[in-house]
Amino acid sequence: MTDAKPAATATEHLDVVIVGAGLSGVGAAYRLQTECAGKSYAILESRAAMGGTWDLFRYPGIRSDSDMFTLGYPFKPWRDAKSIADGPSILRYIEETAREFGIDRRIRYGTKVVSADWSSADAHWRLTLEHRDAEGNTEHRELTCGFLYACAGYYNYDHGHAPEFPGAAEFSGQMVYPQFWPKDIDYTGKRVVVIGSGATAVTLVPAMAEQAEHVTMLQRSPTWISAVPGRDKHADKIRELLPPNLAHRVIRTKNILFSIGFYQYCRRRPESARNLLTGFATRILKDEKVVAEHFTPSYNPWDQRLCAVPDADFFKAMKKGKAEVVTDHIETFVPEGIRLKSGKVLEADVVVSATGLQLLAFGGITPYVDGQPVDLAEQFVWQGAMLTGLPNFAVCIGYTNASWTLRADLTSRLVCKVINHLDRKGYPAVVPEPKGTLDERPLLDLASGYIQRSIGDFPRQGDRHPWKVRQNYLLDSATTLRTDLNKTLAPVRKARTEPELSSAR
Repeated sequence: MTDAKPAATATEHLDVVIVGAGLSGVGAAYRLQTECAGKSYAILESRAAMGGTWDLFRYPGIRSDSDMFTLGYPFKPWRDAKSIADGPSILRYIEETAREFGIDRRIRYGTKVVSADWSSADAHWRLTLEHRDAEGNTEHRELTCGFLYACAGYYNYDHGHAPEFPGAAEFSGQMVYPQFWPKDIDYTGKRVVVIGSGATAVTLVPAMAEQAEHVTMLQRSPTWISAVPGRDKHADKIRELLPPNLAHRVIRTKNILFSIGFYQYCRRRPESARNLLTGFATRILKDEKVVAEHFTPSYNPWDQRLCAVPDADFFKAMKKGKAEVVTDHIETFVPEGIRLKSGKVLEADVVVSATGLQLLAFGGITPYVDGQPVDLAEQFVWQGAMLTGLPNFAVCIGYTNASWTLRADLTSRLVCKVINHLDRKGYPAVVPEPKGTLDERPLLDLASGYIQRSIGDFPRQGDRHPWKVRQNYLLDSATTLRTDLNKTLAPVRKARTEPELSSAR
């Protein structure tokens, strides 16, 4: 008599897997529930909480750099008073949305996708997952899915950009990184130097200035900074007059039109835009020399993303004498602070290295097809969503010149359209295939340092629609969901044993 063998555990299969439980992932789940009813799905979140960026970053003053009427979901009105909202308020909004629509029950925390391999024989994705429990124990599991949707953004949340500063080991104070803000830090009455001039730095300076003795923002070169109202008075009036859902749509439309109009103005009339922005800063600071030296970049507005400061809080901190800007290069750290190339020493008890984030393509997932790795940098993006060479795979990429969620929501609705297209046609899978040769361009067309450092690892965009990733919500909203899927999505038959990877070259 032989011992009975334990029954093999069947690998779980889902129709759709969403990677990431942040703003994009929760929005994607809502669209999947409402537009692809009946599809089984789960959201895989590597961290122990939802919220993505808005749960991870805890540095002082963290806030949106877009208004919440457009950064929020079109199906979930933003009801708070502030248009430019703080991080905790945005996190509560995401959590409330997930609870309201039952999305929170579909999130699997502590679950990281470490491998994704498309099987042509089975016409599904085979995912290898690393699951980490509350005690820190890890185990590997397998899961298969018909469609894989990466909603983890394009930042590396485990590692920021951390340049090596000469002499940093000699510094006697505390070095801090915004991405990993320590809970126990006390900078009350201390001298703080914030290295950097991007959105994080201009957020930190006024927030830390409230408690610190003095805060200095040290930048190598100026960044365009624009004061915006923290509260939208026109939106308040509209909300008084109209029902909540209608008011939200009207305010959202108003803000979309304004943001697109201002972006187009900056791109088409750069000299006029430069004068406008420097004029605003001069009126607030009342010092043309300071504005010329520290707030007049060599590049044009929107060559890099423009930093918004609500209610001019950054400039107000400078006027109060609580903050200053120094434009110079670091020669070396010294025990008492930072010595600059000019010879000046910035004395500091705390130095915050707000030197930017690091890009990471689609949550760090390296996709395979039948066991062979697919080089993302060799692929092209279709409609800003799907990639050549990867069947039934989509990514969520927001706008660089407007609220992330505007494109994210359009992409999620397009993904739902593709999934429904598969059902109607009886196709197991589809993959984008261009007609003719595409002239390649970088996926994100901004001159910002954090983009230029890593953009070579990302897929490319083409020179024409639907392979060009446009930065115009009005055009995208009018055309994306009307696209003819039969023209650019090629069916992938399950019977094939050798994958026919589409090539755009």
